[in-house]
Amino acid sequence: MRAILPALAVGLATLNGGFSSVSAMQAPTPVAAPSPYSYADIADLATIAPMAIHGRIYKAVALKPEQAAGLKPGQARLYVEADVVGLIRGAGPLAARINYLVDLPLDAKGKAPKLKKKQPVLIFARPVAGSAAGTSNTASVRLVSPDAQLPWDPATEAKLRAILTELVKPGAPPAITGIANGFHVPGTLPGEGETQLFLDTKTGEPVSLTILTSADGTRRWAAAFGEIVDGSAAVPPRDTLAWYRLACGLPRTLPLAKLGGTAPEDRKKAASDYGVVLGALGECARTRTPPSGT
Repeated sequence: MRAILPALAVGLATLNGGFSSVSAMQAPTPVAAPSPYSYADIADLATIAPMAIHGRIYKAVALKPEQAAGLKPGQARLYVEADVVGLIRGAGPLAARINYLVDLPLDAKGKAPKLKKKQPVLIFARPVAGSAAGTSNTASVRLVSPDAQLPWDPATEAKLRAILTELVKPGAPPAITGIANGFHVPGTLPGEGETQLFLDTKTGEPVSLTILTSADGTRRWAAAFGEIVDGSAAVPPRDTLAWYRLACGLPRTLPLAKLGGTAPEDRKKAASDYGVVLGALGECARTRTPPSGT
């Protein structure tokens, strides 16, 4: 028995060690927190801001009400100085420290929010003519909207960088401003039909929608960004620049007056087809008010 006990002890020690190793191997990998902002929230700012800056708060001072013309109720205007951690978008060089004004919601006590020193932020801005650049001095920038300062986190920066990567690609989808014109024509078989809609864009570049209805009533659609109208083009995946331009730029109802020369019954079919497109795109979800002009 004395010879057996040490062996059992060694065996148990080995098993315990094995269990510890397995436990360590199966420990869950920490999952990075998702961004609190939707794709549209970030795209709203990224598509209009010449500069996107990762900064750290150096100091923030709340202005007196008489110094904050046009301030909305329930908000405070702060003068902020921030150290530049990195220029995510924009033509450099940039000063090591920047200053700007930002409007933020009052806290639960009705007071101006506290921005802590070294708090990381994302800043969407335009340069101010005549401000210092390329030196250690403080340069002034102007936010693209009064509240275009967001708390920084890795997921939000990653989302921003993905959007900016799409924006600089040749042929990047332009902003949509409305429906230019369109038509619906019946097919050769009963129930068949085709709707084509041509969109107005901010840059004048062509964008069109094609919706095809089969004899069995099934419908498929595609968006074409360019001169060629291709009914077989891919449907834009959600949370891409093409999806954002359509989901957030298209009007909620089809203006039937734009379908000149189309019979009233065919206009109704075009409106129904348009509803299919809107339904497939889904809601342009936002957690914040978009800047004016987006």
